[in-house]
Amino acid sequence: MTDQDQSPDPPEAPKPLPGAAAFLGMGFSAAVCVGIGVGLGLWLDDVLHTAPWLLLAGLAVGVTTAALSVIEQIRRFL
Repeated sequence: MTDQDQSPDPPEAPKPLPGAAAFLGMGFSAAVCVGIGVGLGLWLDDVLHTAPWLLLAGLAVGVTTAALSVIEQIRRFL
């Protein structure tokens, strides 16, 4: 066997850096998550007359969902 046959596998190529589209997608995803949470909170407050509690709950759920969504998208590039 020659040295060429026993050479180790080449190192893994670095992952490409995210482009502007990836960052735009993260921002859009976060905005949609928060918007849906706030929208549902406002609507439920209006229906159930519980203002501002369901708005605050919807905001918390929306922000949490947005953070999880962004973390998931960032992990693709790590």
